[in-house]
Amino acid sequence: MTSSDDRLFAMLIYVLSFPFPILGPLLIWLLKREDSEFVDYHGKEYFNFFVSYFIFGAIASILVILVVGIILLIIIGIMAFVLTIIAAVKSYQGERYRFPFIFHFIK
Repeated sequence: MTSSDDRLFAMLIYVLSFPFPILGPLLIWLLKREDSEFVDYHGKEYFNFFVSYFIFGAIASILVILVVGIILLIIIGIMAFVLTIIAAVKSYQGERYRFPFIFHFIK
């Protein structure tokens, strides 16, 4: 069972990603990863998610030339928003949420 502080910091990784996509989650992860394996897991999961969706967005941006990229960018944006909210709720409940469709660069 994870402590309430661990769950709070894991949730803050996702919540702070809305106003500060890199800096907020990075600070929490770097400060708390040694103290909490749960926060470390969610920090790695968030940055794998961030890098993967950045790559998806870059590919969709290139495909804007073919018009299909516009639709893909909208879908990627909605998915990123919804999945971040789901991850924040799951982490606050003490669960280890795994994002679908991401590459695991950080292990």
